[in-house]
Amino acid sequence: MTLNMFVQHTVNALGLGSLYGLIAIGYTMVYGILRLINFAHGDIFMLGAYFVFFTTIQFKLPWELGVAIAILGATICGLLVDRIAYRPLRSAPRISALISAIGVSFFLENLATVVFTGMPRAVVQPPWLMRPILLGEVRLVPLGIMVPVISFVLVALLLWIVYKTKPGLAMRSISFDIETTRLMGVSVDKIIALTFALGSALAALAGIMWALRYPRVEPFMGVFPGFKAFIAAVFGGIGSIPGAMVGGVILGFVEIMSIAFFPTLSGYKDAFAFILLIIILLVRPTGLMGEKLEEKI
Repeated sequence: MTLNMFVQHTVNALGLGSLYGLIAIGYTMVYGILRLINFAHGDIFMLGAYFVFFTTIQFKLPWELGVAIAILGATICGLLVDRIAYRPLRSAPRISALISAIGVSFFLENLATVVFTGMPRAVVQPPWLMRPILLGEVRLVPLGIMVPVISFVLVALLLWIVYKTKPGLAMRSISFDIETTRLMGVSVDKIIALTFALGSALAALAGIMWALRYPRVEPFMGVFPGFKAFIAAVFGGIGSIPGAMVGGVILGFVEIMSIAFFPTLSGYKDAFAFILLIIILLVRPTGLMGEKLEEKI
């Protein structure tokens, strides 16, 4: 492999890994507060992609407006999922909420199939996002550069919210002791709703960038990215926001570089993610940046 090819694959891996990281943050935020794996998170990712498809291609709205509507729509869906499927089960055994999450995931996928049909739809990429930029023999496109930049800026903004604002302080307090936080006068349900809103907005943005990178949408497009983002969250240390991004980037590098160095194994690229999950669970069950907890689902 030449140096130019290695740089090209590195850029591709960084873009893919940052998308996994953005999705993984939604998993890790909900788990950090509720100890719940929100299996519907990958479907919020899918809805974000569909919303931008319909607003920009079907209704011919400008991309800026379409992206804003898609993020708002997916955020509302995430809030509805919490309000309808999870909030009534706050006091129930955690296995009930887990089963509810699986049910919501299947419901959203089948609802999307009925509403949008199961036929994949092509997404038209804005020409200015795909116009190649040549750096020597390395071919870059603006989209490939924008995806990791936007992802890391959003993660920095999220970390500022979590560690420098009162709602962020409440989130961290709830993650330690939800009942004590409630007794201190914090509106726990509102803070949890804010957590779902932030995670859903990031998932929607990841879905939009995914649909631009792989230009099509279909009802089950969130399944494998969702699984891999969950693996990234576990690998980085579920409950840790920086860990989710680090896990996503590492997973992206493992996937792209394994294909680059071993092209004959490209058909097994999805298996590498699960092999990585097994290894990290055996060697370091809390992940790279995770903390040991008393119980997990």
